[in-house]
Amino acid sequence: MLVYQAFYRVYRPQSFEEMSGQRHVKQTLQNALLHNKTTHAYLFSGPRGTGKTSAAKIFAKALNCEKGPAKEPCNECATCLSVTEGSNTDVIEFDAASNSRVEEMREIIEKVRFAPANSRFKVYIIDEVHMLSNSAFNALLKTLEEPPSHVVFILATTEPHKLPLTIISRCQRFDFKPLTSTDIVERMKTVLADADIESDEGTLKVIAQAASGGMRDALSMLDQVVSFSGDKLSIEDALLVTGAIGEDVFHQLADALRNKDAGVVLSLLDQLIAEGKDVTRLVEDLITFFRDLLLLRTAPNLKDLLELVSPDNRFEKMANEFDPDLLYAFIDILAKTQQEMRFSHHAKVYVESALLKMIHLDGGAVQSKANDMAIDPEIMVKFKEMERKVDELQRQLQMQGGRQQAAETPATPRRNASKSSQGFRVPTGKINEVLKAATKQDIQTIRTEWAAMMQALQKSHAALLEETEPVAASESAFVLKFKYEIHCLMASENLSLRSGLTDALQSRTGKAYEVVYVPEEGWLKVREEFIRNNKLGKKDSGETSSAKETESEELIALMEEAEQENVDPLITEAEKIFGKEFIEVHDD
Repeated sequence: MLVYQAFYRVYRPQSFEEMSGQRHVKQTLQNALLHNKTTHAYLFSGPRGTGKTSAAKIFAKALNCEKGPAKEPCNECATCLSVTEGSNTDVIEFDAASNSRVEEMREIIEKVRFAPANSRFKVYIIDEVHMLSNSAFNALLKTLEEPPSHVVFILATTEPHKLPLTIISRCQRFDFKPLTSTDIVERMKTVLADADIESDEGTLKVIAQAASGGMRDALSMLDQVVSFSGDKLSIEDALLVTGAIGEDVFHQLADALRNKDAGVVLSLLDQLIAEGKDVTRLVEDLITFFRDLLLLRTAPNLKDLLELVSPDNRFEKMANEFDPDLLYAFIDILAKTQQEMRFSHHAKVYVESALLKMIHLDGGAVQSKANDMAIDPEIMVKFKEMERKVDELQRQLQMQGGRQQAAETPATPRRNASKSSQGFRVPTGKINEVLKAATKQDIQTIRTEWAAMMQALQKSHAALLEETEPVAASESAFVLKFKYEIHCLMASENLSLRSGLTDALQSRTGKAYEVVYVPEEGWLKVREEFIRNNKLGKKDSGETSSAKETESEELIALMEEAEQENVDPLITEAEKIFGKEFIEVHDD
């Protein structure tokens, strides 16, 4: 009695030509065989069922073929036949999943030095090599690096990231890719033709879609469908066995979503789950379905790339009834649902919620989503405020730049110019502008509120401003003197401090004062120069001279008075709360 063998065993490819896909692997290996440029170690990595072990056996046969080395094994000589049957003592298959210990690996390594019995090369095919223990990898490492000339290692794995880099670097690596649906369908047609079983393209496409790029999975499912159906396969049988969903159900579901019929949508979902459909697989199929509709909608000429639907008139019509933005939104919702389902035991609830979200999506709202985000009232208010501040700063910089250029033309260069250029640059022009428009009321207001304002600042900002003093103020700006130049430089480079200080003063005084930073030494020089320049104006004659003289005297008197009122802000705050008559200051 003959023992039945599964399709994936009976129809395992015996030559590179029979292999489906992997053209880059086949061509490289064949060229190496033809030009006698084979190396001592190969690493075949990729998803399950993509031909790694089959390629390793074919390569071993081609390497040891009595008519080779050749680009294809003859499959007729004794060596090829023995490798196919698994009886060749020079082609050793080793399953690392069940032999992962270092003892098994050492047993192999000890036999490596012996010459092959009947073949050109001893070929070691180590399957699932990532399952080896660290000790086994260490034992293999030296042999893999410098094996005898008659030995070839072929390592196969589905998880190359688990291999030590020292192993990978000693191998010639080939990455096997998932097979396309077209490759899988063509191979299944060959198998069914040889087995004399009837089928149609739609049935094979359902199986290929369920196989997810693996030929072994596809042939196993084909075997199962054949056992269920008999001599003629139908699409209904394929859907039932694989757990996939038919085109008609997808059409009904999409039609109900378009018509916003929640009852039909939820009933279809419940029916599919009752029939045993996997919820996770259902979400994957829905993503693929809407991807196919999007493809039909945006690139109708690429019908060969469709995976779930047929390029017939009903699906082309349905694709044109959906807006592309709505299809993008459907895919986005399903993709997020797929991620959330991974950590939940209530997958059905997530799918129901996703379908209801899709029903309540408004096509017009989806199309104008970007515009709606752009005109969000809160964002627009912030944007306009930022735009206004930028415009105001640009105007101030332009005005003060011109004034500063005119003001900063001293007759003789100052001795500390090099020092200033290396440290903080005194904003002489800005300080002169504040002094020209200075008022007694503004400086008193700032000094009165200074202590309370300091308490409202962040601790780090308040610490930086601890040894500072407002010395002059106009209606729009004030000069803040620092005792140490380094603190002044740090404060000038701290944008958050500047904005925080302005906001704190505005909340207490009602005015948005601009802050002009200056170290104490720079302030004394600018102040002295300003007084000297204004006193020189007294030498003018006539009424104009008298007016300038009066103005100069008022400015100088104001500065001197402000200088004399160099009072601790804490004392000012105490006088404000308790009254001057109850405050007595003692210097320790």
